[in-house]
Amino acid sequence: MTEAIKVCEKNKKVLEYKGKPIMLLCATEHYGSVMNSAFDYRAYLDECADKKQNFTRLFLMFRELQTCFDPYSPCKSETPDYLAPYPRSGKGKAADGLPLYDLDSWNPEFFERLHDFLSVAEQKGVIAEVVFFSNGYLQEYYDLQPLGAKSNINGLQEVYFPVAMSMKDKELFEYQKKFVEKVVREINKHPNFIFEICNEPACVDESVVSLQEVNDWQDELIKLIRGIEKDMPLKHLIAAEESWYWPEIDDTRRIMDTEYNFNEMDIDIVNIHPGENILYKGKRYDMNEFMSKQLKLKSVRDFCVDTWNEEKIVNLDEDNAASAFLDEEAWTIQRKRAWTTIFSGAHYDYIDFSITIYTPAGTARSRDCVRTWFKNLQSYVDGMDLRNGEPLKDVMGGLPDYILPSVFGSGDEYNIYLADCREREEEGCGEAIENLELELPEGEFDACLYSPVSGQFSPIVRVKERIKLPVFTHDIAIKLSR
Repeated sequence: MTEAIKVCEKNKKVLEYKGKPIMLLCATEHYGSVMNSAFDYRAYLDECADKKQNFTRLFLMFRELQTCFDPYSPCKSETPDYLAPYPRSGKGKAADGLPLYDLDSWNPEFFERLHDFLSVAEQKGVIAEVVFFSNGYLQEYYDLQPLGAKSNINGLQEVYFPVAMSMKDKELFEYQKKFVEKVVREINKHPNFIFEICNEPACVDESVVSLQEVNDWQDELIKLIRGIEKDMPLKHLIAAEESWYWPEIDDTRRIMDTEYNFNEMDIDIVNIHPGENILYKGKRYDMNEFMSKQLKLKSVRDFCVDTWNEEKIVNLDEDNAASAFLDEEAWTIQRKRAWTTIFSGAHYDYIDFSITIYTPAGTARSRDCVRTWFKNLQSYVDGMDLRNGEPLKDVMGGLPDYILPSVFGSGDEYNIYLADCREREEEGCGEAIENLELELPEGEFDACLYSPVSGQFSPIVRVKERIKLPVFTHDIAIKLSR
């Protein structure tokens, strides 16, 4: 039996799978692969393999209504296509107009599809983040789900959706635990996944459920998973993010302090959804407003580097800086954030909204641009010494303020990523950058340049003290070997 993905013994901030150190990286919109029976996940996974994307997220229960915003997301199933872990009972009408669910039975079709997805993903070298629950966001979203009182025959009482992210309703929590145990036991044999408890858990109304009650709920489910897997063949990593303070789902007031994540939760991976109010040791990191086309590159780099010495892996999970815009400007923003994150020692997941029910491999344009650019990044990462590397600050000099360096190295090898960090409205952003000389650490190096866009290396040259850079636009990478 293949060993499950694990933390690399030599470098605790890197993962290891099938004997190889890896950084998780993907550019996908992927949550509905199993629960949306109309989605062609084989075509999606073929595209992941072709573009060397080694990560995907997988929601098991969440369901979203179709809207004018991203209407064809795999998460927004047409009602006949929605596949739940529970069978329809044949009785009454659920909130979606079809028969109510029976929470005391399991739907074999759902679990067959889940097994097949994980098996195909393993063949393609893709790691899945299996997500049990999600923030409901709106009451009508929650009511659609099988655990919503309006959608099952099992007599659960109606609750305001934030209550489902707590243990306050004991009967509901018992059903949640049964679901978690069923999934953990069902898929334990697969080596290519990690667990996540809840997508974007949040304190929406403190008078109903407190922030700590949301975290306590996650802690209980983490303990349950650990206990179930204790005597099972494979032990899987667990990721989580602590509860946001997110009153009435107001994007402008979202705040997440990471202290509980790093110091209290029994998890292996800290998931961060980059936003404008991420706190770490009292410092605020403004990593962008939701889908704003803000770059905020320095905050991204500084958060990843500042958290490097924590015991737990950091994953920028579901970056939405510019994901709603399917154009080259938005994709360039995501490319810069991905390179900066990886070279700063964290893992990265960006939602590519070109992946839809009707385009499971993206569009021709996205495949040529952002998806190929992420392939180029993964190809570069494959050649890095991940086991011995770490993010390095203040080792390169001679750069103007608008060029942000991110460096991952080990002393004998430096992987340098230089990006124009100006925001789109700032003068000079996107213009050709010329006449730059990069000051190097002491010693002689073999150096080559790498284009994040073309994926091509330059010839190797011997350099000392400094290297003159060619004209480039937006970003360039340099590899130095002592």
